[in-house]
Amino acid sequence: MALQFEARKVALKQDRTGFVLTLAIHPDECPEEILRDFVGARYGCALVRIQDDESATPYSNRVQKAAMLCKDSKFQDYLGATDEDEAAARLCKRCGIESRTELHGNEVAKQIFDNLVDDYQEVPF
Repeated sequence: MALQFEARKVALKQDRTGFVLTLAIHPDECPEEILRDFVGARYGCALVRIQDDESATPYSNRVQKAAMLCKDSKFQDYLGATDEDEAAARLCKRCGIESRTELHGNEVAKQIFDNLVDDYQEVPF
């Protein structure tokens, strides 16, 4: 059975093994199982950011979406590309970026990409 509780992000740091995320859990919210488990216990996690109205925040991984789209032959045709590599290059050029990974932080490129995807989805195939 999954444990459910609300927590707040307190800190994020990086060590030699990866990122260390520190969460604060209110004593009334903390499942007893977490308190009893040994330090180093492994957990499978699914986190949802809660907005002020208690609804979940939608996330979009544009880098992953861009990679998947560039493999799609219809998207390649839409961009006028002949293969995945050419589609990636054309996508980057249209978004004004060097690499699709820039879709994580470049706000202008995100908007251009979102508009491009919207236009592509309206094309009848």
